[in-house]
Amino acid sequence: MSVRLVSKEFKKQSKSDKAFDIINHIFLILILIVVLYPLWFIVIASFSSPNEVAAGNVLFWPKGFNVKGYAEIFKYEKIWIGYKNSIIYTFVGTAINLIATIPAAFAFSRKKDLVGSKFLMLLFTITMFFGGGLVPTYLLIQNLGLYDTMWALVLPGAVSVYNLIVARTFFDQSIPYELWEAATVDGCDYAKYFFRIVIPISKPIIAVMLLIYAVGHWNSYFNALIYIIDSAKQPLQVILREVLIQSQNVTNMTSTSMDTLEAQRQLSEMIKYGVIIVSSLPVLVMYPFVQKHFVKGMMIGAVKG
Repeated sequence: MSVRLVSKEFKKQSKSDKAFDIINHIFLILILIVVLYPLWFIVIASFSSPNEVAAGNVLFWPKGFNVKGYAEIFKYEKIWIGYKNSIIYTFVGTAINLIATIPAAFAFSRKKDLVGSKFLMLLFTITMFFGGGLVPTYLLIQNLGLYDTMWALVLPGAVSVYNLIVARTFFDQSIPYELWEAATVDGCDYAKYFFRIVIPISKPIIAVMLLIYAVGHWNSYFNALIYIIDSAKQPLQVILREVLIQSQNVTNMTSTSMDTLEAQRQLSEMIKYGVIIVSSLPVLVMYPFVQKHFVKGMMIGAVKG
């Protein structure tokens, strides 16, 4: 039924409007292909023969199907430790981010009730442009006793000022002040108002913050590289980096056999694509569940600063 309605509307359009719609659709399809094809190529290349990939024969479907790269990746015992650590760091870190960001953003959106909100927001904004630097931050982490612990990865970045501004804008535009006035008539204080009224109607922005923070924690490896020395505490990204470096280090082999070197090179290529899939899969699986809220929340929260 909807297709027929669209068809009728299309027939009613002028020739210039039809031409614009056709060009617009073609342009969007081309952009979609440009964005999706590299991702699809990585997937099929991870299941293809390295020789076929190197020869340019892998375009749309895997050729020389094999899973040796994945077998080699998952044979590495530290992979499972890294997965466990990354899941813990992502879950705990995202929870801390939401607990710190959402209430602060709501408070900043209530300009009438928060004394000095503009000055406080200015202090937050300054941190977007100026930082202490790597060495002072390293010394601070060490002096606070966070070095080589999970907290070194989740506490320093508890609040992203950009995300705070986006969430504040959402609350400012989507939750009118009159709603608070109506709640006070029913005997609601700010705590009850926030948890019983604001949170339930703020699912879009919470989903946006959850996805952004979770992806950031999952993909983060630099902080772990600096602050985590115990291999049993390292996240997945650091361990995958280690696997990738080891697989590419063919020059350290003592054997002079060309066949052995070629086999190692092929295995290295398979591992390279497999590592990308292994590290990205959890995020790709999670995204469809929050996509609806993500688009809505991002549009509402980004209209005005």
